[in-house]
Amino acid sequence: MGLKGFVEGGIASIVAGASTHPLDLIKVRMQLQGESHVPNPSVQVYRPALAMNSTAGNVSISQVVSQPRVGPISMGARIIQSEGVAALFSGVSATILRQTLYSTTRMGLYDILKNKWTDKESRNLPLASKIAAGLIAGGVGAAVGNPADVAMVRMQADGRLPIDQRRNYKSVIDALGQMTKQEGVGSLWRGSALTVNRAMIVTASQLATYDQIKEMILEKGVMSDGIGTHVTASFAAGFVASVASNPIDVIKTRVMNMKVAPGAVPPYSGALDCALKTVRAEGPMALYKGFIPTISRQGPFTVVLFVTLEQVRKLLKDF
Repeated sequence: MGLKGFVEGGIASIVAGASTHPLDLIKVRMQLQGESHVPNPSVQVYRPALAMNSTAGNVSISQVVSQPRVGPISMGARIIQSEGVAALFSGVSATILRQTLYSTTRMGLYDILKNKWTDKESRNLPLASKIAAGLIAGGVGAAVGNPADVAMVRMQADGRLPIDQRRNYKSVIDALGQMTKQEGVGSLWRGSALTVNRAMIVTASQLATYDQIKEMILEKGVMSDGIGTHVTASFAAGFVASVASNPIDVIKTRVMNMKVAPGAVPPYSGALDCALKTVRAEGPMALYKGFIPTISRQGPFTVVLFVTLEQVRKLLKDF
């Protein structure tokens, strides 16, 4: 019974991840907009309307560079124009590996905990227990899948760098190999604390919201247990997960993508340092960079995930 949950969740997650990968790539590129250490670390890049201070550190007003934000449609068009349509699927092999490791683990473990904690007589599971199951499952899944997550972020972000600075990973296996060789095994778990925190929030909000809303719809007789119910609950789950996780996602993306030369000081010393530098240089709303593509991706991803999951469960119900 436990293994079945892993298989069902893994299949649904891989289908959802691969089909929404271009939206995830656009989200990552938007989250990296405005980083002050790329390409010149001495120049802070500000969005004047949201900048907290007119100066930061030793940076003077004359050094401030205004850089307009690019929306998701413009970002997608820019990627296609400069890198080709295939660039929208940069890092898709890492996405598939990430879903295989991370999502398969979190979905299967959540299913096990949910079944274990559900009252055998009433068949009810309190919302608090669903959230707890999501927090545990998400944390374990993220720890398992972090290497693929780092590789995915880097492969998605590579096209925004000057040609001579690109990493040019050929595949997720090549990425993991180069990272281990050049930066050590520890680089595979760079940003792992952020990944775990984000995954706990996403899994708890996404899976618990889906189950709770689905149960409410069925209990009140609003709709029957079909595609309509699954899609409605999925959209709600995707929205809640996007709002809750976007700030951590921005910081995670920047920490994972930072390039550290041997012997050089890293642009960010950790998650808190990244958050403070981001807010100081770009304003508090910088933590919601990429929110439109996040919700645009999280919505379809969650719908595809749960609709596929429900169908896979029907196919495998006799096994």
